[in-house]
Amino acid sequence: MAERSQTAPEAGNDMGNDDAIGGNVSKYIVLPTGYCGQPKKGHLIFDACFESGNLGRVDHVSEFEYDLFIRPDTCNPRFRVWFNFTVENVKESQRVIFNIVNFSKTKSLYRDGMAPMVKSTSRPKWQRLPPKNVYYYRCPDHRKNYVMSFAFCFDREEDIYQFAYCYPYTYTRFQHYLDSLQKRNMDYFFREQLGQSVQQRQLDLLTITSPDNLREGAERKVVFITGRVHPGETPSSFVCQGIINFLVSQHPIARVLREYLVFKIAPMLNPDGVYLGNYRCSLMGFDLNRHWLDPSPWAHPTLHGVKQLIIQMYNDPKTSLEFYIDIHAHSTMMNGFMYGNIFEDEERFQRQAIFPKLLCQNAEDFSYSSTSFNRDAVKAGTGRRFLGGLLDHTSYCYTLEVSFYSYIVSGTTAAVPYTEEAYMKLGRNVARTFLDYYRLNSMVEKVAIPMPRLRNKEMEVQRRKEKSPSYKHPLLRGPASKYPNGKGDKKNSVNHKDPSTPF
Repeated sequence: MAERSQTAPEAGNDMGNDDAIGGNVSKYIVLPTGYCGQPKKGHLIFDACFESGNLGRVDHVSEFEYDLFIRPDTCNPRFRVWFNFTVENVKESQRVIFNIVNFSKTKSLYRDGMAPMVKSTSRPKWQRLPPKNVYYYRCPDHRKNYVMSFAFCFDREEDIYQFAYCYPYTYTRFQHYLDSLQKRNMDYFFREQLGQSVQQRQLDLLTITSPDNLREGAERKVVFITGRVHPGETPSSFVCQGIINFLVSQHPIARVLREYLVFKIAPMLNPDGVYLGNYRCSLMGFDLNRHWLDPSPWAHPTLHGVKQLIIQMYNDPKTSLEFYIDIHAHSTMMNGFMYGNIFEDEERFQRQAIFPKLLCQNAEDFSYSSTSFNRDAVKAGTGRRFLGGLLDHTSYCYTLEVSFYSYIVSGTTAAVPYTEEAYMKLGRNVARTFLDYYRLNSMVEKVAIPMPRLRNKEMEVQRRKEKSPSYKHPLLRGPASKYPNGKGDKKNSVNHKDPSTPF
């Protein structure tokens, strides 16, 4: 590595402090020290002023080396992990070393072979850099912070190159995906806006089930799934999309699951953080997954909306909220795995292990040995912990984690890097596992011949007139106080109940 020039900001100086990073670089041209005149080919131009972009500062070290600073999450300087930026004005065969110098985490999968993602204008498919070109180490030049350095050779002058921590999955991509599903006019897929974020982005709620399950008075078994409460954990969105894709398909298992269960999915709980390129926090700097105990309707509106919905369903005597699964990505562990809760009731504790054991049989990348059950005090404000203390003994709450990097197939030692498709495959396997859990395998043969259930506009209008209530989801309508206490007088205390108290 080259020595830092004396003209570059020193690490630890005011200019070198992370707190000085207030936003993303925007078409920032890096010129050699003392250079005057128009930029030439090879004078790199960095940009992160785009959706989910993150790069706060660039320091020129030498002709071949650059120090890059992650922009901290908005209103919260503690979190600096996600990066996503472009480089242009390159010279053919130009070799560089990029040093990401201000990670907020010390442990990282970069120590285990993980590498950043790259794509370019002429090669739009994301690829991982070769692990041999990536180094992760403590750097004395940066207050002994951990630094991730990677070497790269630009090969096409006209291309714009993009680098990212992991496969990006933006809010706009998510909206386009949901729009495409809506256009298919499936009578078992419903999309509604449950609320809005602080910056007025949609909090989408999907309901996937047979229309018969939504008729007034019908009893319902509900599986509630959430994702992207931590915006930089992009694998969460791919897993969630895999679940959705499978559930809306004509696969016989999917059709059986729609007949038997109601799937409620809120795939993006933190749309502002996703849009802004944060790693863990919302626009206002909150880690939303620590505020389930008492979410504010103005500071944590998406979380507040989801919590109120879950409470309404819990207090509906016709609704059995059977599962809550919150999908995350993990920055230091391999494979997919789950976190569950600890209960004093030994039988309930043992039953809780059934679903992850079944998932382990269905998904080669899911590790039951990495799955753990805990009641750490620091996790009391998470969705899994709060709802585990709120819901009754028939409900099970999990955090589903998936590695940012890879999985290890049982019986081998080689790490298999995740792809977008592999993340989605895990989602499909999560959905399929409900068939095993509810022992519905015998029903699959009865629906083996696919029966398309698409409707044109006229059929949709007629069906609503004949069969459907004026509101698609009667179990969601109105405040919680309108529902009788079908499961005991629990709702008067649930809003502020600390699930760690009885443990």
